[in-house]
Amino acid sequence: MAQSRAVTGLHDVELAALAAAGDRAAFGELVRRHGSAVRGLLRRMGAQPSTADDIAQDAFLTAFERIAEFRGEGTFAAWVKRIAARLYVRKWRKDSRMTDEVEQDDEGHGGEVSTVSRIDLDEAMKSLSEQERLCVSLCYGAGLSHAEAAETIGAPLGTVKSHVKRGLDKLRLRLAPAEGAGRDAERQGHV
Repeated sequence: MAQSRAVTGLHDVELAALAAAGDRAAFGELVRRHGSAVRGLLRRMGAQPSTADDIAQDAFLTAFERIAEFRGEGTFAAWVKRIAARLYVRKWRKDSRMTDEVEQDDEGHGGEVSTVSRIDLDEAMKSLSEQERLCVSLCYGAGLSHAEAAETIGAPLGTVKSHVKRGLDKLRLRLAPAEGAGRDAERQGHV
């Protein structure tokens, strides 16, 4: 019990060093701290909840096996999110090869606008095409550069940049307050 309390107060870099030395409790604390963020990223990338759970588990297993490679130059959360994002991309590419209908299906759903006045980011992400969602999630959720995202999904850099730009433009439109609401707030002196 005292050992589990001892790891909760440590920084991620210290926990990673202990995990590299074989301390499973230290790695368990890293999983506890960052598991939900990794699953959240995967869901925003388009994974169903059960798939997100499976890929997150695989990502943490990979991280455990490669923990000695974590040098603490960035955050542990960003490092494990990159692993998870790459695993998801591999699955996505494999699934895309199995069916040609994925792109056509997503293009038909990409522009729908919900009538609900309050839309959160997860709902807005669902309005993007699969490629836009993937590229935006890799670049902004997993912290990859455009070039790293292009390499990860095997697409030209310009294509990734286009998907990110279109995706961000769609998100801005979806998440922006209604045009009249902004003017009303300005008139009342609230903005």
